[in-house]
Amino acid sequence: MTDKRTSQQADPGNMRKNPDDWVSGDEPMTGAQRSYLKTLCEEAQQPFDDTLTKAQASKRIDELHRMTRRDNAPVVARDVAANGTSRA
Repeated sequence: MTDKRTSQQADPGNMRKNPDDWVSGDEPMTGAQRSYLKTLCEEAQQPFDDTLTKAQASKRIDELHRMTRRDNAPVVARDVAANGTSRA
């Protein structure tokens, strides 16, 4: 069980793992990733690839955030898109 005080004081920058280190990174992207990625691709006028893995989709989302200037999106929102649940 996690101590709420400890998790509230944790640096949010260390709560996000590198997609290359995800155990489930080779699995197909989640429904949430697919939907969000499709929206970002439309905004950036970029092709949408529905064959990406979870890890590849996460990287593509980050790339499109930079292209669409959404790179200030909260880390928690990105994690929800990648995992379907919040770790906050």
